[in-house]
Amino acid sequence: MPNPLYSRPKAWVRPPKRGLAPELWASRIPLTHLENFYEVFRAIWENRDQLGYAWRILRDGVCDGCALGTSGLEDWTVHGVHLCNVRLRLLRLNTLPPLDPRVLGDAEALRGRRSRELRLLGRLPYPMLRLRGERGFRRIPWDEALDLAADYLRRYLPDGAFFYLTSRGTPNETYYVVQKAVRALGCNHVDNAARVCHSPSTQALKEALGVAATTCSYTDLIGTDLVVFLGSNVANNQPVMMKYLYHAKRAGTKVAVVGPHREPGMARYWVPSDLESALFGTRIADRFFQILPGGDIALLHGAAKWMLLEGWVDLGFIREHTLGFEDYRALLEATPFEALEEASGVSREEMRAFAEMVGRAERAVFVWSMGITQHTHGEDNVRAIVNLALLKGFVGREGCGLMPIRGQSGVQGGAEMGAYATAFPGGLPVNEENARGLSALWGFPVPASPGLTLPEALDRALKGELGVLWAIGGDFREVMPGPLGVEEALGRIPLRVHQDIVLSGQMLVDPLEAVLLLPATTRYEVPGGVTETSTERRVIYSPEIPGPRPPEARPEWEVFQELVHRVRPELRDRFRFASTGAIREEIARVVPFYEGIGRLKAKGDQFQYGGRRLCEGWRFPTPEGKARFAPVPLPRREVPQGAFRVVTRRGKQFNSMVHEDQDPLTGAPRDAVYMNPKDAARLGLKPGDQVALENPFGRYVGRVHLAEVKEGTLEVHWPEGNVLVDPKARSPLARIPAYKEIVARVERAPAEASPILRP
Repeated sequence: MPNPLYSRPKAWVRPPKRGLAPELWASRIPLTHLENFYEVFRAIWENRDQLGYAWRILRDGVCDGCALGTSGLEDWTVHGVHLCNVRLRLLRLNTLPPLDPRVLGDAEALRGRRSRELRLLGRLPYPMLRLRGERGFRRIPWDEALDLAADYLRRYLPDGAFFYLTSRGTPNETYYVVQKAVRALGCNHVDNAARVCHSPSTQALKEALGVAATTCSYTDLIGTDLVVFLGSNVANNQPVMMKYLYHAKRAGTKVAVVGPHREPGMARYWVPSDLESALFGTRIADRFFQILPGGDIALLHGAAKWMLLEGWVDLGFIREHTLGFEDYRALLEATPFEALEEASGVSREEMRAFAEMVGRAERAVFVWSMGITQHTHGEDNVRAIVNLALLKGFVGREGCGLMPIRGQSGVQGGAEMGAYATAFPGGLPVNEENARGLSALWGFPVPASPGLTLPEALDRALKGELGVLWAIGGDFREVMPGPLGVEEALGRIPLRVHQDIVLSGQMLVDPLEAVLLLPATTRYEVPGGVTETSTERRVIYSPEIPGPRPPEARPEWEVFQELVHRVRPELRDRFRFASTGAIREEIARVVPFYEGIGRLKAKGDQFQYGGRRLCEGWRFPTPEGKARFAPVPLPRREVPQGAFRVVTRRGKQFNSMVHEDQDPLTGAPRDAVYMNPKDAARLGLKPGDQVALENPFGRYVGRVHLAEVKEGTLEVHWPEGNVLVDPKARSPLARIPAYKEIVARVERAPAEASPILRP
């Protein structure tokens, strides 16, 4: 009997063309790009000691890499194998044997090692402790570790403790229990990676549409008229999306890419799971619109002006289903094209070409990522995208939608489970009314004041005002701006607890008083299985996979339950879960749109909350029942004469976990400074020359790499480029760092090493 929770998608908007499509080939010469094939053989070699376990993870688990969602080797968008090089590279983290605890006896000797070298030492096997003045870590029992943590928490709660969860395959069950535990301990000081990536998207979508997630499904991409990527390079960051785009191109979909760099992977890509594309590659983008960094709003405003001038708008939809249009139109009319050209870096003719692609499309999907959100005006960037989509009613119908694409598995659920300083489960704001409602559900008082975000917590730590930091995964020295300042802040915290599956560099920062390492399980090791929420709002069950286990690794949710019992023993009866199944049943009661999660119990079980599309039939869950335009001003940004705009970018990596020293899509090494050939010629530089980028926040030394980036723009890899990011520059509502908003001067540099961390 078929599983009723396992559903195949309905038909695509238009079916892909059958047979060969040589008009889409990237090359007439076969097999010019073999990198994806190498990854298969690399994965086999890396996991040769646990091949059976590795295969079971791939066959039965839900990918702990990207947030596109799977059940084993299948997904819900296209038939065929769901596998990408990100998933293959992460596989070894799940099959690593435990490390030899003796290597942690000398922490100083490990500090010079690269992050990837630390990871490959092996899994954390036991709780380990390092006290001030000690050279390294020693093994301790779990009871001693939790007693120590509880003692510090009793000393510093509620204002002096902060908790953080990374996106490292963290499931919904962990996010939910941890945030509930933090509230049971009396504060809202909890944050996670979802907020650092897409909280501006959450804010802007909720304001405009009444929903706070991707409005469509991946099936809406295949056969729609147009897909627009803004500040998003899925070829590097979500490579499985390229398979969907391959099928979309075969169905006649046009692709436009907006950004400062003509990304090679977005121009041409070799999809390994399709023989034709694997042999000859596929041309993806039909048109690039190369803007200045931060020029998105100007381009979008310019396109909107042209669409209004040419009549490429749906006035009926605007009149019947939106509010605020007249104010938006007035702003556009008052903004001259000259100002838009200067701010965007593109001509009004290019704006018209973009407007025509959007305006003549009957259906379109807009996809964006951190190139949009990680600005001081990140919320306004998203509002401008929504505005343009509303001109044609590109939401709530087939082949249409707004998609803030997620980069890591589980971050969508991290937001919706309430692991936020500013939001409770279900995305409810932290306020008195919602705190009362949760208090009634949970049976203990829930604090009603917003807590600290990660940047704010590190600010406090630097001042010596944070007593306990509890980090599940991650390495703040790598992911946050100003890594040297971050390291100093970590060294001023009396107790740091690092709960993870492998070693990270931040664990080795000398303790002010104590550093505690707690071994965690992967998602595949959790008894009772767990769930993940994908970008398209699909909640997917990932079963426990039989295989080897580190000696004393424990699921994070169990540890936090026990922690609450030690710190607040009076809550034992009100804070108790017998299993992950019990957690899912409570999530279903607390978060109404997750009602189906309690029925997920076996491989293939899943549901898509809200259905295939949110706002279906142009029904918007706003107070007025209508979508809202938001007139947003052009951001003001001065670039001194002779200085460059600099943005951070990804290479061959997953989040901050760097996998290769060279990006196979661009050919650039990790220390590359991507530079336009005209800028290089003007400065008398040639490929490979060593240069220094410098601003008031830091100095970065790299080598010139000529690339098709916008003149006056440079790109450097992240996280290495974090030394140049202003630690205080944050978006106004979401308060995320402005990683895409760097200004720096360039000079020829002697041979020297950048004072940066080596991921």
